[in-house]
Amino acid sequence: AQEPEEKKIALELLETEQAYVSRLHLLDQVFYMELMNEAKNGKVVPEEVVKMIFSNISSIYQFHARFFLPELQKRMEDWSSNPRIGDVIQKLAPFLKMYGEYVKNFDKALELITIWSEKSPPFQELIADIQKRKVCANLTLQHHMLEPVQRIPRYELLLKDYVRKLQPGSPDRADAEKALEMIFMVAKHSNAAIAEMERLQNLWEVYQRLGLEDDIVDPSNELIKEGPVLKISSRNSTSEKYLFLFNNMLLYCVPKVIQVGAEFQVHLRIDVDGLKVRELNDMEFPHTFLVSGKQRTLELQAR
Repeated sequence: AQEPEEKKIALELLETEQAYVSRLHLLDQVFYMELMNEAKNGKVVPEEVVKMIFSNISSIYQFHARFFLPELQKRMEDWSSNPRIGDVIQKLAPFLKMYGEYVKNFDKALELITIWSEKSPPFQELIADIQKRKVCANLTLQHHMLEPVQRIPRYELLLKDYVRKLQPGSPDRADAEKALEMIFMVAKHSNAAIAEMERLQNLWEVYQRLGLEDDIVDPSNELIKEGPVLKISSRNSTSEKYLFLFNNMLLYCVPKVIQVGAEFQVHLRIDVDGLKVRELNDMEFPHTFLVSGKQRTLELQAR
């Protein structure tokens, strides 16, 4: 007799989970442990750096190896009498929020591996030595580290497929649908964490270009647009300026000639609250507009 489609997917989930746990074992028990031992002996790399590279991989490994994989195995052994996995995945879903931290840290981790490989030859040698082992299957540490980032989207795809293949009256339908919804929320949580990290990263770079002025640096600000403009002072004189528009303020800046540290000097800060922008129809100066706020009114020309 043909295996039912949903059982094939449940088996695929189990098989990919077994492979995934051995990948986590490699990251946590081999790479992390061995680098940590070397770090404790003091020569290769600071312990802090090793911790920062591997983030919370130990918790992720323990959870999958000790809880999720054994539960799945048990389910597949009892499939003939109890064909369901929805409830097990529901138990799994809240723990997947742990991935937020790992995913958020991922780019920084890769950067640290690059920096320390250049700084510390013994660090690079140890990684290269582990990568030569059979268990690494000719893949780099960075490649293995990508696995946890890709795992949640994989659960989502498999579970979507599983729900699609279930018979309408299946005893697992309600549980599987709820599990899918939970996994979907976790995936969103993980993506939101990445988006937030990127936003803060970009914001910080903008603040550095502005010379990190105290009253401007605020993590809750949102950069909306930036770009060069000309300031029209009189009919025959214009000067180069630069605008940064945030959700709460417009910064009117002057590009610095000698760019040591900051790239711009903030000349004026106009609150968005009460700000008005009016286009001017000037044949001689196209694309001109008037910005008037509580602090000042400026006549500007865009490219």
